[in-house]
Amino acid sequence: MASDPASPAFARINAAPFGAASSGTAESSVVSFPAFALPPDSVQDSGTRTPELSETDPAIEAGTSVPPMMEPPPTPFTTHSLWGKRFIVIAASMAAFFSPLTAQIYLPALTLLAEEFHVSNAEINLTVTTYMIFQGITPMLIGGFADTAGRRPAYVLCFVIYIAANIGLARCNTFACLLGLRCVQSAGSSTTVALAQAVVADTIQRDDRGKYIGITILPIILGPSIGPVIGGIIAQYLGWRWIFWFLAILGTAVLVAMILFFPETCRTIVGNGSVRAHGIYHTLPQNIKFYRRRSSARKSRAEARATRQTLFGMDPTDQRRRFSTVTMTSSLRTVKFNLAPLNLFSSLTILFEKELGIVLLYSALVFAGFYAVATALPSQFAKLYHLSDLEIGLTYLAMAGGTAMSGIVGYVLDWNYKRYKTKLGIVDIPGQDSDLTDFPIERARLEVGIPLMLLTSLAMIGWGWALQFEAHLAVPCVLLFLIGLGMIGFNNATNALVIDINASNAGAAIAANNLTRCLLGAGMSAAILPMIDAMGAGWAYFLIGILYVVFAPTMWLVMSRGVKWRAQVRERDARKKLKKKEKQEAQSAGGNIGCGTLVVRTQMAHRFLPEVNFIHFHEF
Repeated sequence: MASDPASPAFARINAAPFGAASSGTAESSVVSFPAFALPPDSVQDSGTRTPELSETDPAIEAGTSVPPMMEPPPTPFTTHSLWGKRFIVIAASMAAFFSPLTAQIYLPALTLLAEEFHVSNAEINLTVTTYMIFQGITPMLIGGFADTAGRRPAYVLCFVIYIAANIGLARCNTFACLLGLRCVQSAGSSTTVALAQAVVADTIQRDDRGKYIGITILPIILGPSIGPVIGGIIAQYLGWRWIFWFLAILGTAVLVAMILFFPETCRTIVGNGSVRAHGIYHTLPQNIKFYRRRSSARKSRAEARATRQTLFGMDPTDQRRRFSTVTMTSSLRTVKFNLAPLNLFSSLTILFEKELGIVLLYSALVFAGFYAVATALPSQFAKLYHLSDLEIGLTYLAMAGGTAMSGIVGYVLDWNYKRYKTKLGIVDIPGQDSDLTDFPIERARLEVGIPLMLLTSLAMIGWGWALQFEAHLAVPCVLLFLIGLGMIGFNNATNALVIDINASNAGAAIAANNLTRCLLGAGMSAAILPMIDAMGAGWAYFLIGILYVVFAPTMWLVMSRGVKWRAQVRERDARKKLKKKEKQEAQSAGGNIGCGTLVVRTQMAHRFLPEVNFIHFHEF
């Protein structure tokens, strides 16, 4: 039966389907081979066997042709769907909401806390200053951790620290405890802003990145807008301790949701999402999918063993032994959890690069104006317009409205980027970002950002003089809207540029951005009220607006020199890699003796223990 061509154990393949028709002979060329005994060299990576056609193959001798192999489809930038990407960015933005919310929800209770702990207003304000300092420093540490260990472990670490700090704050009884735990609370929440923008760099291509970065900026403004309102209501009706209990409960709910549903996005861990990483990176839906796949694979293997036993009468136990190594190699596709050494100063080194240092410092200067407005607004509106705490909180919504409108800037950023690609004749490669080697990405981003910066400068000057002359309340509210639109729109452009230049190290780059922004913001928050008292609101905000204009030429410098500066950075990095490679080769040269000893021992082991085969594929 084994030699009968009609037997089901043989496969008959007509040569005609491979190419040209038969030359008119009565019989077509036939290639016969055992269906379950294919040549060993045809084993594919997937464990299946396929026939190979050689130059002497009967099908080729019969005049048939073999079609060329189909090219594999291009690898997508990410495996997540459109709504999957939207869910990821919105979830990261919700997590980033905790940093500004925690900073502002605490402010209405400052007077109650000063009375509770018997300290002065200046001393209780130290809890605000130290919060902002740690808000700038901590992302440098956890941002580097997120680039090596992944986004999910970084989020878990942040929220565990944050929840523990809030529980401690809700139960603290001394001012020293309050001051220390506020620093810990800031350390837990502050990095979520940097992580949100790093997630955008992981999942969104450069063509669409502008509008998604705009989404991540919204929490930075909405937090200060609604935080004081929520904090004032809780402090008035439940007491100041319930502010921290509320944050702890809310943080716990978000942490559980992130663990269950937020996927790992770090490209060094999961690539474009197709790499199956260590189990700590899996979400609940992913675990369910993997379980179903394993169950289906086990069922398929069981059916295959039953088929082989039916056809050949072989023992299933022997079949399991023969196929054990193949099964083993196909199952070991999970990337192990490997924490690379952290570069704690990577964010600081970014500040000393020409292009990024200029962009980050100027962006921080512009954003410091937000703290100048937000810090002085309560006292100025209460003094000039006699508004209550709740009414003052509602005026922040004007700036929030401008921030929401700045989402349009993201679409303009994407349009201008694509315009430059079309102008330069750059053809997109599906699933890949365009090469920025000679691409003027600085112009594509800052041509949109600079007009918004000028709008911010004019609105800032107008805001100061509106307060100085006690204009109608509608005037400063309109100016708040314009400040939110211009300032956040400009920061959207600079954030997109920072991520474009440092997509592979986005966590550290955004942490550097956060550092400069928070430190300058803390200084501006402390200086603005003394400036208003000394020179009046009009001249104080006029000075801030003029600083924007005076340092604006640095942005034109970035647009004209950016491509050259990036080339210098690449050359420097290439020299560092070459030196590192030469050093590794020199070190490996000294280890050749040890390697030779290992080979000799391995050969001796196979001589005296021939039955031990650590990796052995049996023919069948």
